[in-house]
Amino acid sequence: MKDAPRQQFRNAAHTSGAATAKPKDYELSQESVEIEADNEYAAWALMRETENPLHVGDLLESGEGKLRICKYVGFEDARWFVAEPPPGAAPLPGVPPAAAPDAASQPQA
Repeated sequence: MKDAPRQQFRNAAHTSGAATAKPKDYELSQESVEIEADNEYAAWALMRETENPLHVGDLLESGEGKLRICKYVGFEDARWFVAEPPPGAAPLPGVPPAAAPDAASQPQA
C-alpha cells in the first residue's frame, strides 16, 4: 500500500465486513513477493523477519484470487473497488444490461 493511503487506513475506525481496496492505493513494486504458505497468518510469520514484512493495510492474494487485508485485529476479507458506470453509459461487452423496471410496475400519478 502506498504511504498516504496507509496512514488513512491506519487511522480509520475498524469496520466489520469485507474491506474495499482501491487499485490506485496499491503499487506492485520490486518489494512485492510471492510466497507459499498454508494461510495468511503463516505468510505473515514467514515475512515478518524479512526486509519487507507485511504492514497494516497490505493485501495478500491467494492462488484462487481471494484477497485478505492485514488489519490490527488480524486478516479480514477484502475486495477490489469497482466503480459503477455513469447513468446512460453503454454496457460493457459480455455483461448483460441491468433489468430495467417495466412500465406496468411504475406507480401512476
